[in-house]
Amino acid sequence: MPEWFTTLFTLAAGLGCGIGASWPWSQKLCSMHWKSVTVSHCWLLFCLLGAVKTVPIDKIKVNQVEEPVEQATFESPDTGLYYDRYLREVIDVLETDQHFRDNLQTANIEDIKSGKLAKELNLVSHLVRTKLDELKRQEVSRLRMLIKAKIDAQQGKDAGIDHHALLKQFEHLNHQNPHSFEPEDLELLIKTATSDLENYDQERHEEFKQYEMLKEHERREYLKTLDEERRKQEEARFDELKKKHQDHPKVNHPGSKDQLKEVWEETDGLDPEDFDPKTFFKLHDSNGDGFLDEQEMEALFTKELEKMYDPNNEEDDMVEMEEERLRMREHVMKEIDSNKDRLISLDEFLHATEKKEFVNAENWETLGEQELYSEDELQQFEKRLTQQEHELKMKSDDLLKQREELQQQHDQLQAQKLEFQQAVQQLEQQKQVQHVQPPAGSNGELQFRQETGQPGPPGKVEAPPPGHDQTQTLHQPAAPEQDQPHQ
Repeated sequence: MPEWFTTLFTLAAGLGCGIGASWPWSQKLCSMHWKSVTVSHCWLLFCLLGAVKTVPIDKIKVNQVEEPVEQATFESPDTGLYYDRYLREVIDVLETDQHFRDNLQTANIEDIKSGKLAKELNLVSHLVRTKLDELKRQEVSRLRMLIKAKIDAQQGKDAGIDHHALLKQFEHLNHQNPHSFEPEDLELLIKTATSDLENYDQERHEEFKQYEMLKEHERREYLKTLDEERRKQEEARFDELKKKHQDHPKVNHPGSKDQLKEVWEETDGLDPEDFDPKTFFKLHDSNGDGFLDEQEMEALFTKELEKMYDPNNEEDDMVEMEEERLRMREHVMKEIDSNKDRLISLDEFLHATEKKEFVNAENWETLGEQELYSEDELQQFEKRLTQQEHELKMKSDDLLKQREELQQQHDQLQAQKLEFQQAVQQLEQQKQVQHVQPPAGSNGELQFRQETGQPGPPGKVEAPPPGHDQTQTLHQPAAPEQDQPHQ
């Protein structure tokens, strides 16, 4: 059998199923003894190859033909800053400028934090600057509305507001120029966001500590309301729940090989024996930007947290779970993030996997194994709480007093309103009496009454006495009737 025909047959055997001859079964097929192939089979194959000869197969072109895949859009998580939306919108607009985006990607992290990158704003397009101006005006307007709402709530709607002075408390923009976005605005925004994000975790820790002390304070106050027997039962129940919460599987050290391999196996569904740090990094870089940010890192700890917390269990507090997640992320960032940019690059990640601690990590100390606050701190907290309750009670009493005074004023105004309505009604009645017309006859002529009070016959008017001026009588108002003395 000719060599070229054998080659074509081998190619056809591989391409027939679209996988080439690299698969084991295809190689086995190609290595079969050619004498087992009959002449008729070869002739049929030759005819089929001749029929498709006009459509050459270009291996390079086949590899290049790929269906377009829509890139999934990932929304950045909320930073927790009160100007988070403004920060996002400014970044989105700046990234539409190619020159600024290129400089941002090549900039040093220290240059970004220090605000040196803000000088590049002078080189962006006019359209970008116009959009940034509009964003700043909207942000200033929003801050003014917040200020007004706060002042109205504290001092009333008639209180005067000095927006220019109050805007000084917001450090993420230049309040002296509320109309245009300048390099100084970008520098202030970067510096303020960097500082606030660095303090954000510490503020969350402090809030959690306050939360735990408040829980203990309320528990102790509740025990004071119980008798001795019920108090003992409640304390025993509390100890049982606490012991039940601490009874959980072993928690792997965050960022250790055991912890990542568990994610690799249970979350990614891959063989733990095939664990590869580089592949793991790319699998969990959700937005494909080449970094693991803080939220992507926190997602890696879900399996560990599920060992300790279940929302259906009474003994498990989900607020504590989020604090535990924050502690894990902070620990990993401290160990791996060498340049402190709050992002983990592939090089930093791979370098961490080469350390001895990555394989032989210490046991992780959970929240339940730590003392979150001392007894002195709890007592100080209770004193502040008592003081705050006293101040709130005074404000409440003051508001009740003001309410009573307002109610009295309202009642007085209602009484005055009623008196006024009655006076108006009496005036209307008097006007109606004064406008009453004298009676008229059947033909519309005036009908006068006699002195006796009896009306005269219709159509007949009595003659006035001698010497009486009839014209003067007709034009003068009628005198009131008086009783005549009897003759």
